[in-house]
Amino acid sequence: MAALVYAGVWEFSVSKYLDGFSDSIVPNSAPAVQKVEAILKWMRVGANREVAADPEALDLRDPGNTLVYQQLLAVCGTATNAFLNLARSSDLRVRRLLLLGQDHRAKHVVAEVLIEGRWVIVDPAYRTLMRDKRGRLLTRSELRDPATFAEATQGIPNYPREYSYESIAHVRVARLPLEGLQLRRILEKVYPGWDESFDWSLLLERESAAALALAVFSTCIFIVLRFALGWYADRHLRVPRIHLREKALRVGAALFTSPEIK
Repeated sequence: MAALVYAGVWEFSVSKYLDGFSDSIVPNSAPAVQKVEAILKWMRVGANREVAADPEALDLRDPGNTLVYQQLLAVCGTATNAFLNLARSSDLRVRRLLLLGQDHRAKHVVAEVLIEGRWVIVDPAYRTLMRDKRGRLLTRSELRDPATFAEATQGIPNYPREYSYESIAHVRVARLPLEGLQLRRILEKVYPGWDESFDWSLLLERESAAALALAVFSTCIFIVLRFALGWYADRHLRVPRIHLREKALRVGAALFTSPEIK
């Protein structure tokens, strides 16, 4: 319970910080595309950023770091985290997308934004919304086509051609120790579409959200365990227990009711 309260306060403070940050960048009443463009513009030409003496010592899952330090905004993973945090605080539905190589390692990280019923691609590292020559926003399935991919990236200076969309994932389970058990294939059989049915990126990119989720899960487990042990003690061990609810009622009655005088 203490961990739950601590994690809740932590996540609340992070959310308030991000809300204030995004309010200074993104117009609240603007359409989704304009909100995305406002965030990307801030990433391109925003205020002067701090330069960390030792970037490797920074917590990469702390939104305060990813939004402030110049080195983190230049790396695809942390730049995407910064974009996702600001976009989510601006009431946009977003998620991160990993572009995988033949070795199943992430070669690049981009974001997907739900706009007019379509999950379109944003590349925060290059500060751009993927569009075709007509200005139409593109989805990951459309960018799998080499001609469409070339058309979308031809105007982006020095954009690597290997950042293609043949193999993608929202959660890279290959990093887990259970890789040899083909965990992804098992999860797809048990729960098809599991990696798109939940906003996993929130837990993966924000340490406070992960701590809150873990605290909620642990609290639920311990509450169930407590009632299970209580039921077993009552029914099978015949062990008299102190029932906190009954004690609380008796204390309340003693403090707030007048005794009967016969």
